[in-house]
Amino acid sequence: MRFMIMVKSSGDGQNCAAQDEQFLDRMRKFNDELVKAGALLALEGLHPSAKGARVRLSAGKPTVFDGPFPEAKELIGGYWLWQMKSKEEAIEWVKRCPFPPQGEIEIEIREVLDVEEFGARMAPSMYGRAQPALVDD
Repeated sequence: MRFMIMVKSSGDGQNCAAQDEQFLDRMRKFNDELVKAGALLALEGLHPSAKGARVRLSAGKPTVFDGPFPEAKELIGGYWLWQMKSKEEAIEWVKRCPFPPQGEIEIEIREVLDVEEFGARMAPSMYGRAQPALVDD
């Protein structure tokens, strides 16, 4: 099973570059453990929302909103993509995640839908890369 682990922004820094070196060292060690366990498929941090945009599609018309966005606590600051046996295993790994020295973070765990779960309604060619190549089941 693949899980997307989304790290919600603390609101002030919004990205990894704002963190101190000791915290980043602990995070690197945590990521190394994920690699050694064969669980880490991908990870990325995101730039602050001030550099982003949102597009709302309503009644067939797009409306573009430039960042920053007011509800910083609802923003995603980064993510991991993990291969786990269960949601419970993903939760246990998240519990081991280093926390920033100040403030708090919220981490959301969501299982990734596989193409097969859509059945004949979706063809693998609709995706930017072949999904089966991501994970050896």
